Amino acid sequence: MAELESQPLSDEERAELEELRAEKARREAREEARREREELAALRAERAKAEEAATNAASASAPAPAPKPVAAKLAPAAPKPQPKKAARPKSAEPKPSRDEMTFAQRMVTSKEPSGENEIPGMAPAQKIIIVLALIAFVIFMGYTILTSMGLL
Repeated sequence: MAELESQPLSDEERAELEELRAEKARREAREEARREREELAALRAERAKAEEAATNAASASAPAPAPKPVAAKLAPAAPKPQPKKAARPKSAEPKPSRDEMTFAQRMVTSKEPSGENEIPGMAPAQKIIIVLALIAFVIFMGYTILTSMGLL
């Protein structure tokens, strides 16, 4: 195996290597083009949904548009600005009280601040992780110091 790696490639092997590299590049280009087409189709679908939602909202809020004068019909229409993203309504579910939460939910959520300018406290799981990291750091530093002094 070592002697094969140290020998230079023959012309046939070089040609085969170039052919394989070219084939790999063509496959990668096709795959990239396929991914871009899928992304474009998804973005078009998203934009169509946003436009449909905007037209539905506009038609619901404006029951009957007034007829336009003839001069307004002859003027070129200004292009409509495209909405970037449709506004998604947030769920109106109230947060469960601390008594209704599971143990895991209580561990990862912090208590709500009682005052207006009060900063919310840390979640219990976050406090535990910080304490464990500090203990590991102290043990590591003790081991390092004792090893450098030759005591371990």
